[in-house]
Amino acid sequence: MQKVLVANRGEIALRVFRAARELGLGTVAVVAPDDAGSLHARSADETVQISSYLDSEEHIRAARQSGADAIHPGYGFLAENGDFAEAVHAAGLTWIGPPADALRQGGDKLAAKRIARAAGVPTVPEADEPPLIVKAAAGGGGRGMRVVRSHAELDEAVEAAKREAKAAFGDDTVYLERYLERPRHVEIQLLADQGGTVLALGERDCSVQRRHQKVLEESPSPALDPDLRARMSDAAVRFATAIGYVGAGTAEFVLEGREFYFLELNGRIQVEHPVTEAVTGIDLVIWQLRIARGERLDVRPELRGAAVEVRLYAEDPRTFLPQAGRVEKLRLPSSVRVDAGVAEGDEVGTSYDPMIAKLIASGATRDEALDRLASALAATEVAGVTTNLPFLRWLVGHPALRAGEATTAFLVEYPPLSAPPAALPDALWRGGFRLNLPSPALAPPPDVDAAAHEHGPGAESSTITAPMPGTVIKVNVHEGSTVNARDPLVVLEAMKMETPLVAPFDATVTAVHVKEGDRVAGGAVLVELDD
Repeated sequence: MQKVLVANRGEIALRVFRAARELGLGTVAVVAPDDAGSLHARSADETVQISSYLDSEEHIRAARQSGADAIHPGYGFLAENGDFAEAVHAAGLTWIGPPADALRQGGDKLAAKRIARAAGVPTVPEADEPPLIVKAAAGGGGRGMRVVRSHAELDEAVEAAKREAKAAFGDDTVYLERYLERPRHVEIQLLADQGGTVLALGERDCSVQRRHQKVLEESPSPALDPDLRARMSDAAVRFATAIGYVGAGTAEFVLEGREFYFLELNGRIQVEHPVTEAVTGIDLVIWQLRIARGERLDVRPELRGAAVEVRLYAEDPRTFLPQAGRVEKLRLPSSVRVDAGVAEGDEVGTSYDPMIAKLIASGATRDEALDRLASALAATEVAGVTTNLPFLRWLVGHPALRAGEATTAFLVEYPPLSAPPAALPDALWRGGFRLNLPSPALAPPPDVDAAAHEHGPGAESSTITAPMPGTVIKVNVHEGSTVNARDPLVVLEAMKMETPLVAPFDATVTAVHVKEGDRVAGGAVLVELDD
């Protein structure tokens, strides 16, 4: 292995470049036409333009053109695509990832559940009665997931999940599972070499989530003791061994009390891998490269101290909807580890993930790590694009988070708004942050429990506007339609996530200004109502 092409973009491409250089390897970036000039493209030894990040043949062509002899897929895009792994091998290149068969077995969530059960690993029961969750069989990152609380919601949820899964993964297969209301999300980091050694490197607690995507991750989990950690680690190793896993991977579980259920094995490096690196001292990306060139694992993991990570996104912190714009000012702290994907002056568009940077703080104790992260967030400055920075500052100081009590229902039980929602008991309200911004007229994210909200900030408006730039993928109404409160009017897609915009009250549609396929700017009027 002499030169590594990263078939990805953003901060993960930069992270792999850094590891490759530590091993004396050359680096090659690929860049799509709508991503020209991005930070990762400016940071590699060489850059090759490709037509799309989703085109496997283009990555292989770029490797041949640049003389790269290995491909690292990063995460997302083609990272867990067994056909891509196979094509890389067939081209005579080194694939820095799991074998194609392991990717196929672990990547198909339905097949993975069958394998897990056969290996004695507990899984979430399937369900056909609400509450349940619709999941994409080939999914990840929260895409292609919908919570269903009544039979009336099921058809629309399945249709939306299938559309989103097809757009994100090229596969619209979905399935139903029992929805657990207040579990923790805990995952085990794995490393496996080509000789059959599989190591568990401790856990990460990723319970704080919005739109089924992680917001804050920490290691170790405040919910695990040595016995539970050993049981979960053993289950993760058993599943990885059963599918012949090689490389870095993550076994994800939900945890209720002391009972845990296997969700999936992510056959790639995770966004939150730095917290594991901080508490183990093991560089996971360097080990991905070393394993790919045939080296055997010679590390003995031991957890020391604590680490916590947050993701700084270009998104409206009141609604968690993605935002676009130019980063006019970016001041990131030097007191903690920062993995950034953009630089000052860069554009955050609507085609890709809106993450700006990850901030990772560590300390001898959990409290020390959280204190350092709070100080780092206080020193962070971003201008030119709306971000979730105020939300992160609020989150890291929240008493329930500080007490180690967060579950996946955290943001439903403690909505980060400037005033308590009408339907939420005062006993659950611990105060939110305030933003001196106008309230957008939009619905809450589709997977947020309606019982914990008003219909969203500004929902009494009779004009439904686009909360961010995007593409109209579905129009459910026409002029003269009568609608009930919370009926979906228009579905907008941005950054591979669907956002249904719903009626704020019973009304008659007086005008529809868009059709399916239209690209719209943030703030564009989509539908007008008369109550």
